[in-house]
Amino acid sequence: MLKIKLTDKRFIGENQPCFIIAETGINHNGDMALAKRMIDAAKDCRVDAVKFQTFKAEEFISDRNQTYTYRTQGRIVRESMYEMFKRYEFNKKEFAELAGYCRKKRIIFLSTPQNLPDLEVLLEIGIPAVKVGSDDLTNIPLLEAYAKVGLPMIVSTGMAYLPEISAAVKTISRFNRELALLHCVSSYPAELKEVNLCRLGSLKLKFPGTVIGYSDHTMGAIVPFAAAAMGAKIIEKHFTLDRDLLGPDHRFSAEPGELKVLVAGIRDIERAFGEPEFRPSANEQKMRLSCRRSVVAARNILKGSLITMNDLVFKRPGIGIPPGQVNSVVDRKALVNIAKDHLIRKEEISKNAG
Repeated sequence: MLKIKLTDKRFIGENQPCFIIAETGINHNGDMALAKRMIDAAKDCRVDAVKFQTFKAEEFISDRNQTYTYRTQGRIVRESMYEMFKRYEFNKKEFAELAGYCRKKRIIFLSTPQNLPDLEVLLEIGIPAVKVGSDDLTNIPLLEAYAKVGLPMIVSTGMAYLPEISAAVKTISRFNRELALLHCVSSYPAELKEVNLCRLGSLKLKFPGTVIGYSDHTMGAIVPFAAAAMGAKIIEKHFTLDRDLLGPDHRFSAEPGELKVLVAGIRDIERAFGEPEFRPSANEQKMRLSCRRSVVAARNILKGSLITMNDLVFKRPGIGIPPGQVNSVVDRKALVNIAKDHLIRKEEISKNAG
């Protein structure tokens, strides 16, 4: 059975509930108090985990003059990418505090490291899995280093060609078999026409040894619902307390009320999955008796008469001889007088024809 162990009580994979991640990312705006309120809200929404991003701006941005353009609070902002990420940094002590707060709230703490030193920080703090963003899918040396740690890995596949995903899986699988791949579209927000949810099935077929999930950047909950219905075992959704906050990711993130609807909807979808075997439910068993039809006398039939098809009709309820067995009635003799609209019983007719 394909599944990944995160904690003693939580597995991801076959016959397991969808693992739902509230992607806090940098929507905390570098504010610890806001980050904790987000953890509180995520817990209230009943997600499984809340995820941050662990980085040092100077370690993944080489050009400090590189700019980043985004829409926020109804306007276009263009600023230094380095300065933007720098103000969203948390240090080791702050991440330890957030992880401890998650443990107190009984919600799983996750974070995406940008480099190996960032992962080392997270390992000291304690994480159940390593999350890799789409930006590092092709960073083979980094994937190899992460895989050697031995923790389960959850890897997003945005911006990728299939050979790139294959190379990443091959690299990780040399050292680590506990791998989940998330279909992802790295567009903010992603338009429905570019989501291509059918790729979930492609990932399942191409990488049968991995757990398959979906990382969402669309607006609303429709696409995550569809992904869950298609069998995604992980759903990651960007999350904010308020889309009107200043910052690059708030406007396409789910607010608490929306995240709560998303979680409840996915759980409803899971309840509707049921089992593959075809058999009536308990309520359907009752409906079978009420709504299915039985062989009924179309007119009064006298004792000793040979019953013909013209003597019969099919009416509710379905507690008598089913229409499919009408040949067991035709050409039998009536052993008693049978009144019109009476459900014919086997003991009322002869066992043999003629």
